Amino acid sequence: MKMPPGLRVVTTGAADGIRRRLLVPPDAAPTAPPADPPADSPADPPPSATPSAGPSTAPVRRSSPARWPGFATGLRLALGALTGWFLFRQLLRLEEFLTLLLLSVFLAVSLEPVVAALCRRRLRRGWAVATVLGVFLLLVAGFLLLVVPPVGQEAGVLARRLPAWLEQVHDHHSALGRIEDRFHLAEQAKNALGGSGGPGLMGGVLGAGRLLLDTVTSVVVVATVTLYLMADMPDIKEFCYRFVKGSSRDRARELTEEILARTGRYMLGNLVTSVIAGIATAVWCAAVGVPYAAALGVFVALMDLVPIVGSTIGGIVVSLVALAVSWPVALATAGFYIGFRLLEDYLIMPRTMKFAVDVHPFVTVVAVLVGGALLGIVGALVAVPAAVALGLLLDEFVFPHLDRR
Repeated sequence: MKMPPGLRVVTTGAADGIRRRLLVPPDAAPTAPPADPPADSPADPPPSATPSAGPSTAPVRRSSPARWPGFATGLRLALGALTGWFLFRQLLRLEEFLTLLLLSVFLAVSLEPVVAALCRRRLRRGWAVATVLGVFLLLVAGFLLLVVPPVGQEAGVLARRLPAWLEQVHDHHSALGRIEDRFHLAEQAKNALGGSGGPGLMGGVLGAGRLLLDTVTSVVVVATVTLYLMADMPDIKEFCYRFVKGSSRDRARELTEEILARTGRYMLGNLVTSVIAGIATAVWCAAVGVPYAAALGVFVALMDLVPIVGSTIGGIVVSLVALAVSWPVALATAGFYIGFRLLEDYLIMPRTMKFAVDVHPFVTVVAVLVGGALLGIVGALVAVPAAVALGLLLDEFVFPHLDRR
């Protein structure tokens, strides 16, 4: 484009580059940019220093509104606290579900060595899981065949003797009558049932039904989740490995496999101690003449799988059954179980756990006590594998870092 005659382009510059371009006549001199004020002089002198006759044309500065940074910080903290409290309440509502999920994971991990051994024998994983499930169902069926007939027989005997016992309770000259006169057991039972027996009995029946329904539901949930975890264990492990960075994934895989192997050995050691407890119970009951020795041995072996309280409950049940023989036999049975419990907790189980998972006996006892105090039976079950995993992680990451410092 041609420049119109009589005009020329003048460029005014500044420290930060070209500011603007002007079209001015050729005879006009270029105007210089305004000089920057000195550093020690104020940019806007006060009105008293530069008096002017006319009204001031300087721009009026508007004061910014006051800001409250403390209010914004407090609001964020309050919202964070409310969010944390809400999430905590939701976790408390899911406590039962999380406990069942933890139990399912523990059972699946404990049975993983058995399933893996069957898979190494060229058996498909689905068939291996089905084989483990079938063996478990056979064990349950055998236990029921040993326990149900004696329990049914004793229940029939109790039903036949109950009217005679009620007559003795109302007879003040009998032993049961004197006990009733002293402790008023019938009145206490009537009060426990709710006065006339209607509402209290109905509440007790409904409570027992709800407890039974909750127990059956929990067993079904645990069994179903355990089967799914056992069937998809390799895929689940590979999915979890993807959360580890690639450079550390191989080492994480080795540590996980070691933890799973030690957990399986821990379950095997727990089975060994349970079998010892069941055999000892059967031998003792057969020696002193307590009935149903085989059924009681199997019952104690199953209860002994539960740490802390399992063997105690089994001993109490066997001692109560021994009352059918005589008081001395019942007292001797209780003494036998007290001694066996001490032997198991402080000699058999710690040494078995040290051989199975290479954990010091003191750590085993403390882990079981702490896990039982935190999560009850499930916490006691997973306490030793958790201690094993913690020990491996300390040996792998923490202790080498501290040794290099």
